[in-house]
Amino acid sequence: MRERKRNRKPGFDYSSSNIYFVTTCTKDKECFFGSITDGKLLKTDAGGVVEKQWYWLFKRYWYIKSHAFVLMPNHIHGILEINLGLFPGLVGTGRDLSLPELDSNYKIKSLSELMGAFKTTSSKKIRLLGIENFAWQRSFHDHIIKDEQVYYQIKNYIKTNPQNWASDALFY
Repeated sequence: MRERKRNRKPGFDYSSSNIYFVTTCTKDKECFFGSITDGKLLKTDAGGVVEKQWYWLFKRYWYIKSHAFVLMPNHIHGILEINLGLFPGLVGTGRDLSLPELDSNYKIKSLSELMGAFKTTSSKKIRLLGIENFAWQRSFHDHIIKDEQVYYQIKNYIKTNPQNWASDALFY
């Protein structure tokens, strides 16, 4: 059996305060979320679910913030920040025993767990629309943003992604 390529940076704590660029596609790059016309997405009901679930994440988990998001016909791009400083008086990570006890069931989720929550909840809601064959691709792409210039380049890429769909569609 072929060994899977590692997607995450070895030894990096993906539940630590950082800004991440994330991309995930539908299985087989099927266009469930809409179509691009004149550089704008004409969203389907499934696309509406995905967009709603992206923003649901940020209501559900107080320690994350969305900096940018774009819904495309068969994928999404987003800039997501994990910032433990968003909760007054909180210091540390989910693995740090110095964290104040918030709730016995509460744990800071890693980027993978957050993306898993997003993909799981959106998949369930899309299937409830009657689209039983909907699925996300396995895993997702991420990039840790550590530089302000790179941050603005990625943010601009996300903002202009619908206008560039014709050339981008070859990759997604």
